[in-house]
Amino acid sequence: MNASSDRAGQSQRALMGVRDLIICGEIPAHARLSEVALAERLGISRTPLRSALARLEQEGLVEAIPTGGYAVRGFTREDVTDAIELRGVLEGTALRLAAERGVDTGRMDGLKLLLAELDEALGVVAESMDFERYVTLNAELHTRLWGLASQTIQREIERVTSLPFASPSAFLNKQADVLAFRRSLYGAQDQHRAMVQAVERREGARAEALAREHAMLARQNLEFVLDEDRSLIRRVPALSLVVG
Repeated sequence: MNASSDRAGQSQRALMGVRDLIICGEIPAHARLSEVALAERLGISRTPLRSALARLEQEGLVEAIPTGGYAVRGFTREDVTDAIELRGVLEGTALRLAAERGVDTGRMDGLKLLLAELDEALGVVAESMDFERYVTLNAELHTRLWGLASQTIQREIERVTSLPFASPSAFLNKQADVLAFRRSLYGAQDQHRAMVQAVERREGARAEALAREHAMLARQNLEFVLDEDRSLIRRVPALSLVVG
């Protein structure tokens, strides 16, 4: 491995390491981040760590302190719902433009194949679905849908979904044994199918509306955890970042 590759590997390890510590709730909201302690904990030098912290500031997980250094950002409930809303807007724009510009047959066939695989993972009844496979395929489907747009829009979607709770899979694996939640995934799959169909038929306005409605499932999941079954909070450590 050459020096350049080694630096890139350390930077990536630093980024993933600090992000995981924050999202897993091991570093609370508003806590100041010690470069020395983090470098020792992650087994990396402070140079890639500084780069990682600067990147996490861009993502919105940390914020710069006026006196120097960084602290973990705290999120209000409104911050989280706005991030979800923004994802819906960006996904909707991506699908509208894809529908208007047209998508080649090969990519459409790939999306349809993924839909069929998701159907298989869901199965006939919620009790017997292959939940882990569904989570993996759901993430893949959304990534491919984002890829139908320009790199500019795709990059912005990836940026906003790097925030806790804003990604399409934010709550999926946390509610695996909640039967009512599992049943709701059949409706989500209907929306997946409708979005792909709208893109194929070049129905831009419909594709956009469907994508924005679909993103609201993440908001409903957040509200379910916070308002209806708070026993699930312990399964979502990143909720420790939601303050006020």
